[in-house]
Amino acid sequence: MTENMKVVIACDSFKGCLTSREAGEAAAEGVRLAMPEAETIVVPVADGGEGTVEAIADALGGRIVNVSVDGPLGAPTEAYYAISRETAVIEVAAACGLTLVDESGRNPMIATTYGVGQLIRDAILSGCRRFLIGLGGSATNDAGVGMLRALGWRFFDSDGLEIGRYAGEVGRISRIDTSMVMPELAECQFTVACDVKNPLVGPLGASHVFGPQKGATPAMADALDQALASFARLASDMYGKDLSSVPGAGAAGGLGFAFLTFLDGSLRPGIDMVLDTLRFDDHIADADLVITGEGRLDLQTLMGKTPAGILRKCQTKDIPIIAIGGSIAENATQALIARGFTAVFSIQPAPISLPEALRGDTAAANITRTVSQISRVLLLAHQNATS
Repeated sequence: MTENMKVVIACDSFKGCLTSREAGEAAAEGVRLAMPEAETIVVPVADGGEGTVEAIADALGGRIVNVSVDGPLGAPTEAYYAISRETAVIEVAAACGLTLVDESGRNPMIATTYGVGQLIRDAILSGCRRFLIGLGGSATNDAGVGMLRALGWRFFDSDGLEIGRYAGEVGRISRIDTSMVMPELAECQFTVACDVKNPLVGPLGASHVFGPQKGATPAMADALDQALASFARLASDMYGKDLSSVPGAGAAGGLGFAFLTFLDGSLRPGIDMVLDTLRFDDHIADADLVITGEGRLDLQTLMGKTPAGILRKCQTKDIPIIAIGGSIAENATQALIARGFTAVFSIQPAPISLPEALRGDTAAANITRTVSQISRVLLLAHQNATS
């Protein structure tokens, strides 16, 4: 340990009450209360899903851009993305998310990713050439055809008629025209956060696995799967590569396939994309402790979520890592410790109602108190080690 301790705090958002930055600053206050001489660094993080745009914008000093786009069912909706220099950070759910559609109106046959393409187009026209894309939470199943149309691709049926931009039209495509594609795309790099392994088509593909939660009946799922398979064959013949079976091609209703095939994108685990973008290894160099956390710690925490990704980084450098959570599942503590966490703490001091626990001021105070107590023990151990 160094004479003055270095503590890095990298919490995900505590969903429903605190952003990643707010949770991190509350933890940092706890460290400062117990160890005012310590070097405390707060790094806002996310796992490629909800909150990624805000976390990366915060960490990189970027700005949020609001854009009116066509939502998943075509109606105008206010979406957003972040810009930091030539980098744009986009969550597809902001433009085509399942939460943008009332449950009674969900129907992937008439849903589109056109708004995602509008966000990308807006960012390109603003000078962006590097894109970080978070997949997940979409209401769509159009293999990215809507997005591609917004970027200049045109799709025609066997009669030479241009098709619509909805998933129900995808099966009619027999010719792809690239004459109107934005030329700037040749200069763009797309890194796509994707934490599912599903291929585009088949029993484990986008339509059959994710279609039902988007409103697809079994008959719809069959029709969509056949349409996506036909589109994949056409795209593969045109581009000389069949990427429909790549793990993640079926993510976000086939947007993974579109990014891979049409935009030459690369798919990466979400937390890895975020941590590399934030140069997290540099932040934890010479750190004595890393504190991470999220709203709920459970067995899913180990399945590619933020704390698990940070744990892997710490293990390569033998840095102790502590996880804090608003709640901890009954079977999670030992599993988390067995995986490599030094210790795991709930921030709740006593039984409390959920509405009260989700108040931002309550959660922040509980984080500060918990981390302060952790830091007092750490300070004692540090003093004994250096005396």
